[in-house]
Amino acid sequence: MASISLRNVSITANEPLFQGLDFVIADGDRVGLVAGNGRGKTSLLKAIAGSVEPGGGEIVRSRGMKIGFVEQDVPAALLELSMWEAVRRALPPEQREGEEWRVDVVLDDLETPAELRERPVKALSGGWQRLMLIARVWVTEPDALLLDEPTNHLDLARILQLEDWLNRSTRNMPVVIASHDRAFLDAVTNRTLFLRPEHSHYFALPFSRARAALDEADAAAAQKQERDLKEASRLRKQAAKLTNIGINSGSDLLVKKSKQLRDRAEKIEVAVQSLHKERAGDIRLTNSGTHAKVLVAVEDVEVATPDGRALFKVPKLHIFQGDRIVLLGRNGAGKTQLVRLLHKALCGEAVAGVRVSPSVRLGYTDQAMSQLPVKGSPADYIGGFGLGDQRTTSLLAGAGFAIEKQSRPISELSFGQRARLGLLGLRLAEPNFYLMDEPTNHVDIVGQERLEEEILEHQATSVLVSHDRSFVRNIGTRYLLIDGRRLREIDGPDAFFDAVAAER
Repeated sequence: MASISLRNVSITANEPLFQGLDFVIADGDRVGLVAGNGRGKTSLLKAIAGSVEPGGGEIVRSRGMKIGFVEQDVPAALLELSMWEAVRRALPPEQREGEEWRVDVVLDDLETPAELRERPVKALSGGWQRLMLIARVWVTEPDALLLDEPTNHLDLARILQLEDWLNRSTRNMPVVIASHDRAFLDAVTNRTLFLRPEHSHYFALPFSRARAALDEADAAAAQKQERDLKEASRLRKQAAKLTNIGINSGSDLLVKKSKQLRDRAEKIEVAVQSLHKERAGDIRLTNSGTHAKVLVAVEDVEVATPDGRALFKVPKLHIFQGDRIVLLGRNGAGKTQLVRLLHKALCGEAVAGVRVSPSVRLGYTDQAMSQLPVKGSPADYIGGFGLGDQRTTSLLAGAGFAIEKQSRPISELSFGQRARLGLLGLRLAEPNFYLMDEPTNHVDIVGQERLEEEILEHQATSVLVSHDRSFVRNIGTRYLLIDGRRLREIDGPDAFFDAVAAER
């Protein structure tokens, strides 16, 4: 039986990421690893894989265990190779000639189209590059599997494919998955570890049920903290009274009793746990408002690829104030092309068949965060909204940017940091219409929930594209499906999700 035992494990960067981890991952345990951006998920995976040593404690693996670790980034040395060759190079040198058939078996298992296998890795989509990294690890026949953000860049069909593969191929081994995709975690895990700097929580439950249990634990901790602090305050007040009486009466016994009460109060205060506060990077939106009822009207518009190939036609679409429209469709159906067409019109370009209310103020973000300047720093970008230096520094700090990171080039920021910066800029634009293509990419779960809360609280008119099923279900009021070269409105997203799953 394969197992991985963590005994009082801790890792500290500039500050503690987590400490006191103490649990066992055994065959059949599929652990979802949940924490904010930069809060230790990748560090823990590397420690379990044995590529770094934890700052404290120990990690014990079964004798002879081979751990496969699927990291996020594609090594530069693989970019010029074909997909097939990149997977073959993962085999030990002595096996590359006689057992290269294993490459095809793994690529078949991951349903890799034949035409992609000879394509250079650098020419693959981000999703297929991610699946190539999984294939490279799987071909080595590991005894345990670690995956770091495996759904990044995957469309819905590939996410469902990965879910099916994990449930089928890894069900009898230890698996640890770091992910921000809530629906994915629910589909493939049976345990959840919430990493926290002081007191992490481990539940033998998939994400949604574990999150409910965590909320209960946090509520109980808050109640206990309140009771303990009230008791400490009561003891201190009683001690103060006894001190006054003792001094006035000259009673050493009362003075001694007073000191005992103060000592008891101090012990209670020291023992009180500081309650964990999830940091969402201060994600906030706004809605500058408008009196217009119809913000955008689209009639008889042909949506096409950049080279002019027709994709589908929009016969009539009115976007009303307060609508939260989610665009659904398979990969390549034309969702992003429709977003780009709307973006042109909303930016003031003349687009035949599209009318925009003069009162519309656009807030836009796309998958690549292209609204961020290629050059410059976070301070330059946020300062460009006409804010003073002090206000810029304060806003960036609230969004999770330490002072030393505010002047660094944006190109050096992690994707999670870029996402937070882009969403901060979105807020400062003070829009009344949000056009967002995959806004939750690289945003951690707390940030996703915060973004949802902001959209709902401000009743922001929105057109969104997202492969995040939880986000889509929670946000949408209208759903437009691109299917069969036409656009039609449907009642909800689940029929589309089910149809994509049924095609598997």
